[in-house]
Amino acid sequence: MAHLYPVGIQNFEKIRKEGFLYIDKTALIYQLVKTGSYYFLSRPRRFGKSLLISTLEAYFQGKKKLFEGLAIERLEKDWISYPIFHLDLNISQYNSLDSLYKILNDSLSHWEDLYGTRPSETTLPLRFAGVVRRAYEKTGQRVVILVDEYDKPLLQSLHDEELQTELRDMLKPFYGVLKTMDGCIRLGLLTGVTKFGKVSVFSDLNNLMDISMDERYVEICGITEKEIHSYLKEDLDELAIAQRMSYDEVGAELKKRYDGYHFVENSVGMYNPFSLLNTLAKRKFGDYWFETGTPSYLVELLKHTDYNLYDMAHTEANADVLNSIDAVSRNPIPVIYQSGYLTIKDFDPRFKIYTLGFPNQEVEEGFINYLLPYYTSVNAVDSSFLLFQFIKEIESGEVDAFLQRLQCLFADTPYELIRNLEVHYQNVLFIVFKLIGFYVKAEYHASQGRIDLVLQTDHYIYIMEFKLNGTAEEALQQIEDKQYALPFASDPRTLFKIGVNFSDETRNIEKWIKSKSYC
Repeated sequence: MAHLYPVGIQNFEKIRKEGFLYIDKTALIYQLVKTGSYYFLSRPRRFGKSLLISTLEAYFQGKKKLFEGLAIERLEKDWISYPIFHLDLNISQYNSLDSLYKILNDSLSHWEDLYGTRPSETTLPLRFAGVVRRAYEKTGQRVVILVDEYDKPLLQSLHDEELQTELRDMLKPFYGVLKTMDGCIRLGLLTGVTKFGKVSVFSDLNNLMDISMDERYVEICGITEKEIHSYLKEDLDELAIAQRMSYDEVGAELKKRYDGYHFVENSVGMYNPFSLLNTLAKRKFGDYWFETGTPSYLVELLKHTDYNLYDMAHTEANADVLNSIDAVSRNPIPVIYQSGYLTIKDFDPRFKIYTLGFPNQEVEEGFINYLLPYYTSVNAVDSSFLLFQFIKEIESGEVDAFLQRLQCLFADTPYELIRNLEVHYQNVLFIVFKLIGFYVKAEYHASQGRIDLVLQTDHYIYIMEFKLNGTAEEALQQIEDKQYALPFASDPRTLFKIGVNFSDETRNIEKWIKSKSYC
């Protein structure tokens, strides 16, 4: 019989009391609390960070009964109750300094109702330090501090440097209490999507252990393939029946769509728990994670920095870049990586360089689809229809209709959307051909001022060369000179060689020429 799935439920006590599925992470949680005192964990949204915090809260409240049958029941002997300060910054929009002040003030007021206050404590850090001290003195137990989505105010102000500085200046001394009150604190954990570096909220917290890229804790959030087949075998059977697939086919489809997150090099892949549980609950594959939150701040960052999207999908970085976001940096990669839209694909141990890529099909297709309205005049509603038309023309061998539609796409793009023309032209082509590539076989390469592309359908092969401020004739000649068609010499499909020139002056496709051959 299938489980009750805790879709959208982040409270450990509710999950355990009401019989929802819980994948046992408590052995790792026990290791965490017994081997250190101050931690930071970055994971993408909907990855189980809030449930981790809720589980820690129940553990430190000494609620032994909730942990019956779990690994920690055998490991923990004492089950002591500690004073807990749980701060959740996910519950507000941060469009001003006052919005952050109200959240911090409300939390402090609640804790002060429990443990008292002093008239001299007039600032947020003084009040926080004072209530931590009194909680320790009154209970005889050190305080546990759990901060959920510590970075929400900073993420929401990425494009407002002045507001971000003000928010950071408020948070920095507040979080600094974790260091100054060390003698009164049993454990501190901050979680979030991103890690802000350099002149950030963390600059005073050198006692904080970052476990975001720590091999020991890779599996603390998310679900592994081993856990799927251990806990969810019957559930996969039911999904297979509903989808008229075999058990192995369902497993392969789940892996393609939702697996692939690597937070450390050469580590086990993690499945997105939100998408996985939604799929099992509804017995239907879908883009569940992507539909719950639109990464508008990422797109604004990409556009603001005139970033080449081809580079994003083929990028390399070191650990310092991946681990830290600098508010004034023009590199969007750390934000995109930490937000879960890119993940570690490979690692060069000699130079300590990570190769990044999309973790899975859900993220890649969802993100690329989401980009189209931001780089063209096509709205989100019409984008799927546009894609359908492109695919239909490609599969029917209608080269001119396809290129005319592409020409219209550029012609309708508002002037103000275009900053760097070369990057814009490459980005639009990247988005269009990436989307087409989910339905037909596509190989796409980009370099300075030019793009070459191979599309393959059941009946046609298209070899295309795009140039910027050259000529269509030069583009076609390059296909001949570079012998791009050679791998298809004995292929029975119809082959099109197409040279296309994009003009700086007209801001559009100026001309294309094609040659057609039958093998």
